[in-house]
Amino acid sequence: MDKDFMYTGAKTSQISFPLGGIGTGSIGLAGNGRLIDWEIFNRPNKLSFNGFSFFAVKAECKGEVKLTKVLNGDMQAPYTGEGKGKYEGYGYGPRRENMAGFPHFSNTSFRGQFPFAEMNFDDADDPITVKLTAFNPFIPLNDRDSSIPCAIFEYEVTNRSADELEISVVGNVTNPFRQGAVNEAVEYGGRRAIRMSSTQYEADEAEFGDLTLMTDSNDVSYQSYWYRGGWFDNLTVFWKDFRRPGRFQERNYEGPRELDAKRLHEKHQDVGLLSGHRTVAAGGKAKFRFVLAWNFPNCVNFWNPGSGEDSGRLPSWKNYYSTVFRDSTDTANYIMEHYERLNKETRLFQETLFRSTLPDTVIDAISSNISILKSPTVLRLTDGTLYGFEGVHTNEGSCEGSCTHVWNYEQATAFLFPSLARSMRNIEYKYAQFENGKMAFRLMLPAERTTLDNTFRAAADGQMGGVIKSYREWKISGDTEWLRSIWPNVRKALEYAWDPTNEDQWDADKDGVMEGRQHHTLDMELFGPNSWLTSMYLTALKAAAEMAEALGEQEIAAEYDALCAKGSAWTNEHLFNGRYFHQLVDLKDRSVLEKYEAEEVYWNDEAGEHKYQIGEGCGIDQVLGQWFAHLVGLGYVLDPVKVKRAVQSIYDNNYIENLRDFPNACRIYGLNDESGLMICTWPDENSPIVPVPYADECMNGFEYQAACHMIYEGLVMEGLNAVKSIRDRYDGERRNPWNEFECGSNYARSMASYGLLLALSGFEYDMVGGHIGFNPRWQADDFRCFWSLNDGWGEFRSNDGQLELEVMMGELKLSSFGSGRLVGREVKNVTIGGKSVSFEQAEGNLIWKEKIVLEPQTILVLQF
Repeated sequence: MDKDFMYTGAKTSQISFPLGGIGTGSIGLAGNGRLIDWEIFNRPNKLSFNGFSFFAVKAECKGEVKLTKVLNGDMQAPYTGEGKGKYEGYGYGPRRENMAGFPHFSNTSFRGQFPFAEMNFDDADDPITVKLTAFNPFIPLNDRDSSIPCAIFEYEVTNRSADELEISVVGNVTNPFRQGAVNEAVEYGGRRAIRMSSTQYEADEAEFGDLTLMTDSNDVSYQSYWYRGGWFDNLTVFWKDFRRPGRFQERNYEGPRELDAKRLHEKHQDVGLLSGHRTVAAGGKAKFRFVLAWNFPNCVNFWNPGSGEDSGRLPSWKNYYSTVFRDSTDTANYIMEHYERLNKETRLFQETLFRSTLPDTVIDAISSNISILKSPTVLRLTDGTLYGFEGVHTNEGSCEGSCTHVWNYEQATAFLFPSLARSMRNIEYKYAQFENGKMAFRLMLPAERTTLDNTFRAAADGQMGGVIKSYREWKISGDTEWLRSIWPNVRKALEYAWDPTNEDQWDADKDGVMEGRQHHTLDMELFGPNSWLTSMYLTALKAAAEMAEALGEQEIAAEYDALCAKGSAWTNEHLFNGRYFHQLVDLKDRSVLEKYEAEEVYWNDEAGEHKYQIGEGCGIDQVLGQWFAHLVGLGYVLDPVKVKRAVQSIYDNNYIENLRDFPNACRIYGLNDESGLMICTWPDENSPIVPVPYADECMNGFEYQAACHMIYEGLVMEGLNAVKSIRDRYDGERRNPWNEFECGSNYARSMASYGLLLALSGFEYDMVGGHIGFNPRWQADDFRCFWSLNDGWGEFRSNDGQLELEVMMGELKLSSFGSGRLVGREVKNVTIGGKSVSFEQAEGNLIWKEKIVLEPQTILVLQF
């Protein structure tokens, strides 16, 4: 990637840019223009094709065909073949579905600025150049229009010849159904489309669904079906049809296609095509717009159906998008009807984000990882509730259940789509909480079965994170009535820490320190006091105290505050070794494990010590709760000086500049000359014989958390260097820039990268009190960045003795505005939409007696 977010040559080989809505699945746009990773059938589908599905362009002059090319670039090596198979795959060369065997473009580039991907096709000797813009609507706060099951392709063709040209752009799509396949040429809303379905399945079956390819071109030709035949007939005949001057001639077949399952082969599946035609003057341009929409309404829990497996009927539900759109044709037509608005609003978001003065690697990290919301990692249940896996395997989700200890790190949803974040809190507290307050950290589907089928121990970090996230959602939305509706559950979740029925006795003596058996995101348990999980507990206590105060429970608030202070004092005194925070446990004491009947798993007989502990290690998450406290505006829960020293130690000890000589027994997420932050190191060479799992790995989401925390503590360059190391690993050649993986692809924890925006901008928010603020930690004298809250989003700017706050969409109601840039400076004038307004100044804050309302075109300007 260069500074224009451009990829060329070998740097495009791993690209798969997801095109799809939130919870709809997606199709990948490869770095050379192919359509891959067809993940639209309610399950992941990595490394997949959908038969012959591609776009191509033709140029004619005075009845003579001058050019016919597939709108792909070169396929990158190797060329031995992909995957296993008989008569195809490895040893048979590239799959024909790549269309690498047909004329295509040699000079291409890929520009990825999510949510838009742009490709340029420009061979010097050709009479035309082509620019592709592909996207799916992504509009902060508008989760409905950001959850549309479609991919949009707009090809702009420039005629650089001296002659008038007839240009055709054709879209070809394979009908994915292997039984009962039917293609129809239809007209809907005055637009032409090819619709693909099957007569084989009933409306409530998992396989039921349809695809539509639609264009808004006025001059259209089409074929409902490619030629049916054996061997290579269909593709051969298509190309001959395409090479002829003029339009395509319709081809139809009676009855659905029934293929012999024993001889089933993708090359035999039916393909339909839709072509737009335009006359383009010399030096002129023409656009060809296509929408590829899908509708597979019935989502089925095939991965962990519980008792449904025995009954022969797997649990199922309707996808949210199927409650909004009747079918794929209805979806495609909605896009066409509202295209200008959807494109404009998505573009406004993208431009606002990308013109930020934040470092390029930070913008890259934020933008690339919010694409996870458009991947099959995310589902939307029938009522619109957001549900997520941790990531995805090639053919199914990886680690179900909106796993709380993974989704703790994810920060994007809460700010970009706050209602979806609240929906996650709602379903967790409604269905994942036991009577005593224990929380199942994985939701089963359907959600009602969670506490029946998921009786595994609670996760200390996940459960405390739920309390903190509830606070965050309250502060972003300002909705105290929503908080009131979940508050009894939040209280129970927090107080489970010292509840007598807590089997793991997290804080049995109620001293504000986690001491019992503590399950966590590294998939095992820590025993004894440790700063990592205790810091999450302290932040949860501080957040809960403020929530209790707001709801009139002053005694409870005082109790939580006192407990937080007590635990913080003990942690500062006993869990800091002068360089960093750690775990306090006697690894040789078997009785610690016997207390919890855990010795079978956690005792190492050979070494005579505990397994899977941190001990005196320098963990990447040692002050995780403090990072979270910064993000949600709670200030410090541990000694600030010790926290900064600890975060410096994480960089000094865990950042490996060159991984070539670093031994890693775990999963390999960095290698050779790459660099990264390790999960845990032991600076004094005193690692347990069998340490905490994943200790040797560099995992993106953890790294973003640590890098973000470094920035909060003033270690800005160290944090930025860590971020650069991550994004250098995802350079388009080594790995896909839009697929940061951990335990599977499109891993949710990487959305911790959104926290970099909050840290570098010094973003303050409290919609309960109507406050917003910015304290830039990067180029404060010439700074601009995107921001988003519950009712509006926009841009903040700082330069030349002036601060500006602009709402791009929605509104913002404020009682106060704050900035460290105002401390010690007198504000001379404040205007809203060019009109002066009165204010009071208190140090770095401006205060209004009555709330002001900012809307688009009414910029708040402060001059000092």
